[in-house]
Amino acid sequence: MVTVDIVTGLELAGYALGALGGALVFMEFFQEPTYVEYDPDFNGYTIDISPQEVREHTWLGRVGGFSIALGFALLFLSTFLA
Repeated sequence: MVTVDIVTGLELAGYALGALGGALVFMEFFQEPTYVEYDPDFNGYTIDISPQEVREHTWLGRVGGFSIALGFALLFLSTFLA
């Protein structure tokens, strides 16, 4: 069996959370905004902006950003424990 000490475990967990968060933020960039709609009849996009309905970010990006921050915090902690 492979034994992993606490510092290496924290470091690996930080890398994993950072990679997961980066992938989630990457997927966030390719989402179509809620105020943009494709109209196949005119073969174009329409933009309907209402301040109450505009959603800038989804939970995918928020969780991704939080995962990146948590990953950096774990790497920071593992550096001080080493």
